[in-house]
Amino acid sequence: MFSSFSSFSNPFRLPRFFSSGNTTAINVQPVEVHDVEIKHDKHARTLKHLLRLNHVNNAIIYHDLEFHNHTAHILGSAYLFNAESEHLNNIYNEESKEQEPWKDSPGEVSTYDWRDYLGDSRYQRAYVDFFEDELVLNGYDWRKVLTTYFFAGKEPLINNLISGLGHPLIQLGYAYELSSRDIAMEALGMAATSYNHLHKYLDDPSYTKPTSNPSKSPLELLCRLQKDSRFDNVVSDAGPENLTPLFEDHETLMLEYWNAWQITDPTNDFRASQMAAVALLVATVQPGSGAKYDFFLVHTLTTSHAVRILLPLLPAKYHIPLVRQWWLLTISVYIAQLRPEILLSSVGGFHLKGRGWEWVDKRAVEGKNSLDAHFVKGLRAMKAAKATWGDEEGFYLKAAVRFGEEFDGWAFGKNSVEGAARQ
Repeated sequence: MFSSFSSFSNPFRLPRFFSSGNTTAINVQPVEVHDVEIKHDKHARTLKHLLRLNHVNNAIIYHDLEFHNHTAHILGSAYLFNAESEHLNNIYNEESKEQEPWKDSPGEVSTYDWRDYLGDSRYQRAYVDFFEDELVLNGYDWRKVLTTYFFAGKEPLINNLISGLGHPLIQLGYAYELSSRDIAMEALGMAATSYNHLHKYLDDPSYTKPTSNPSKSPLELLCRLQKDSRFDNVVSDAGPENLTPLFEDHETLMLEYWNAWQITDPTNDFRASQMAAVALLVATVQPGSGAKYDFFLVHTLTTSHAVRILLPLLPAKYHIPLVRQWWLLTISVYIAQLRPEILLSSVGGFHLKGRGWEWVDKRAVEGKNSLDAHFVKGLRAMKAAKATWGDEEGFYLKAAVRFGEEFDGWAFGKNSVEGAARQ
């Protein structure tokens, strides 16, 4: 089902954190960078202005410190879909209705104690201020600041990007793709304030161990997980509130599936994971059922897209751990959302009726859901997967058109408030 790599032009090269010839590298082309800081066309200037407004005025976490600010995500995605300036302004105005202004933190953060407040969202303002002070001290070289703080110490932030439902990971991807220092500082702030227990599975090698029934296919493992009766009574209602108890009460089962994905051909195995991410969103909804797409499963796709953006920048030794972070998030969310059946035929048998990627592009910026951040990000991730791997059998196009045509709002867990759309 997988076709060969496609090539595409890349006039702006992303600098790598380090260079490495390690055979564990996942070899994907760096994406084109849209440096909105230096572009002079109208919609690039509009994007730069709106990103700055959001950075100055709006907190990165809001609604009782539960939801994440997605303004940069949808603005960036719409811009990459060639949205006009007017639409970018409409997006910002819509997003601003939900955002909240910055609030003072209980105290400041310094180079001596910056790790002391990790995981405490009340310090979001202090962390962003701290990282911006570091930006000044480093001559506004935001890439250097990211390198310093994401890789610092024995338990580096890079090993906990999936905290907060993967939002630090997504934010970091947009920072590089748009070459935005504002988004970069926000990504550091999100990583610091979302920091949680999941880091230990990457920091402590004792959690990685062989399993009795490994597989090279994440889709095969997800289908196996869907049928595994041991999970039948683990959760009763879908929702993100299940994520922490899964690790507290069922860690051994979780790690069994985490370790079961055998990555021996890193590039092709990552390719398989991107297909699995698309399938988790689109192929878990029965065609014609009227069911809504799962809000939390879309995060497994948008985080996979962020991984794809970052891989060419990272030293090879971090490639597989980053992909395994994504896998840990993916199986957690899949179980938390009651393990819906994945029906690949619902994508493979979908009729395009002459529609192509131009239709998808138009749907993203002109359709009735063009102001929904997760809808637009989902379409963007599928299009980027097609650009990375090619689409000989039309899987990514069929998934994108079906999603674009059928989407009519999100399904949330029984106990999740509708406002979770802003998480």
